Amino acid sequence: MSGEVPRLDRGELEALQLERLRESLQRAVRVPHYAAAFREAGLDPGDVTSLADLARFPFTTKADLRDNYPYGMFAVPREEVARVHASSGTTGKPTVVGYTREDLDTWAEVMARSIRVAGGRPGDVVHVAYGYGLFTGGLGAHYGAERLGCTVVPVSGGMTERQVQLIVDFRPRVIMVTPSYFLAILDEMEAQGVDPRDTGLEIGIFGAEPWTDEMRRAVEDRSGIRAVDIYGLSEVMGPGVSQEAGETQDGLHIWEDHFLPEIVDPVTLEPLPDGEEGELVFTSLSKQAMPVVRYRTRDLTTLLPGTAYPAFRRMAKVTGRTDDLMIVRGVNVYPSQVEEQILTIEGLSPHYLCVLTRPGNLDELTVRVESADHLTAEAGDALGARLADRVKNRIGVSARVEVVPPGALERSLGKAKRISDQR
Repeated sequence: MSGEVPRLDRGELEALQLERLRESLQRAVRVPHYAAAFREAGLDPGDVTSLADLARFPFTTKADLRDNYPYGMFAVPREEVARVHASSGTTGKPTVVGYTREDLDTWAEVMARSIRVAGGRPGDVVHVAYGYGLFTGGLGAHYGAERLGCTVVPVSGGMTERQVQLIVDFRPRVIMVTPSYFLAILDEMEAQGVDPRDTGLEIGIFGAEPWTDEMRRAVEDRSGIRAVDIYGLSEVMGPGVSQEAGETQDGLHIWEDHFLPEIVDPVTLEPLPDGEEGELVFTSLSKQAMPVVRYRTRDLTTLLPGTAYPAFRRMAKVTGRTDDLMIVRGVNVYPSQVEEQILTIEGLSPHYLCVLTRPGNLDELTVRVESADHLTAEAGDALGARLADRVKNRIGVSARVEVVPPGALERSLGKAKRISDQR
């Protein structure tokens, strides 16, 4: 049945992983970049006899993908590539990823598995508010929901008033959307006098950006839904690399029959044992068009034992990114840490922006955060002072806080922008 989690014990899974790893590395050497990198390191895929041998292979970075733009990382002729997706390219050339028809079939299956694990079932109406197009979120969710046997409402992002109308009219049981945009949808529901508990929504599958357990509680209290996390990245496949189980909500089970995870120290790049936080690295095990070897995701997390699905390890919620790190006067600060403090203060909303400036010789951090309701200047200043005090005492940095009216900050339709570096 589509969407079923394979019934494997840990030993059976690791045997499957080793077999698929060897096959994936053999595909990778068809890519000139990997052939040269393996040769330079004195490595041959045929020498791999255990999963531990993978640690000897070189990493892949986003820069490698950009340097081989557009088709240089493909392991099959371009004519065998059924679809390409790409990043926005806002920081340079976009990163292009390709899929054979077999890859698209695998992607649909792991997405169907993820939706089922979240609590979705055949016959459910699924409202997809991830962006469609070159971004992998919308189409990944779409084909996964169809594979599971659901009725898909392919809304994409934007047109928030219409999103609310369609939710009210079509009564989806499941919504797939970024958590920050779901907050914008809830804002619009309130503006229209719609109670989210009367819409039929029961499950929110939220991904594409880090979000905290504090935000989960805030969203669930406000909407009455069960909020679960989904994780993926285009370079490895797209959404559906790992999924949080709806019944446990205790981290995301990685579909290790297709994606082999590692945790490495983000500075030394040495592998870390399960249970220690570091940078998440993935090797694809079944991707045909574009296998990736030890891809550095830049996401910070921890590998944990499986719970709802014991053979598959979990990853904890992503706490931040190595490239989102703010160093404020020698203190490492991630936006998620600031968000945790915002959500402890009644009267503040989860819409915020961290702004780094350097007016003199020292960095200064300003947190712009929306109030939940329109406030007087004095009331806003009081909330700002409370947040500044918590950031100082809990994170260890001084921050200037600006409390702005509801709706003052730009909403994210895709991945949230939490940092503005104006130094």
